[in-house]
Amino acid sequence: MDTIRQSVSVALAAYNGEMYIKDQIDSILCQLNSKDELVISLDPSTDQTREIIEKIQKEDSRVKLIEGPGQGLIKNFENAIGHTRNEIIFLSDQDDIWKSDKINCVLEVMKDENILCTLHDAQVVDQDLSCIQLSVFGSTHPSLSFLKNSVKNSFMGCCMAFRKQLKKEILPFPEKIPMHDQWIGLIALKKGKVTIINRTLIDYRRHGNNESKMEHSSIAQMIHWRIDLFCALKERRII
Repeated sequence: MDTIRQSVSVALAAYNGEMYIKDQIDSILCQLNSKDELVISLDPSTDQTREIIEKIQKEDSRVKLIEGPGQGLIKNFENAIGHTRNEIIFLSDQDDIWKSDKINCVLEVMKDENILCTLHDAQVVDQDLSCIQLSVFGSTHPSLSFLKNSVKNSFMGCCMAFRKQLKKEILPFPEKIPMHDQWIGLIALKKGKVTIINRTLIDYRRHGNNESKMEHSSIAQMIHWRIDLFCALKERRII
């Protein structure tokens, strides 16, 4: 019998993820109740990702597979989030592993109805799940300052959960934002209470195919992205 708790939607963006996606899905489904859902937006892929998801979907009706827009990661997450229906929305990459108590831990914190969004820590692992870094927070030192996060982003989408009410504020994502997680985090900071959970609740897998574009960008490009971000926030009347 399901425990009485807030309903959960997990929004997962998938693309050419055959190597790791089954392990990630398995680590999520074992934590979901019968009324929860895993919404997977799948961009057109050239590997076996679709077949893997469809096989799982046949056995578990909580998995909702939808067609991705084929316009990159940010739009793929926008599509997944837009199709969620439950009260608490978790974001998920396709290649991590969730700790077995992740959902329960986050929901316990979000019993405080004033909390709009949460950010938790992660352990960084390699493609074989060997530990590279015990704590992302140990190097990023996350802040809840709007100004600091505008300059240096603390938010990692795969470590975030937020309330359904935030959807109307964040969607649709502006065309020129550098990443969706920073956009969500900044709006959450303006619209309500954001809480940091100092626990590592996922194994964040690093491999050659998932390095952030921010890690290889010039200073000029990063400045340009910040200008685009502030323009988008101003247009949305967040600032």
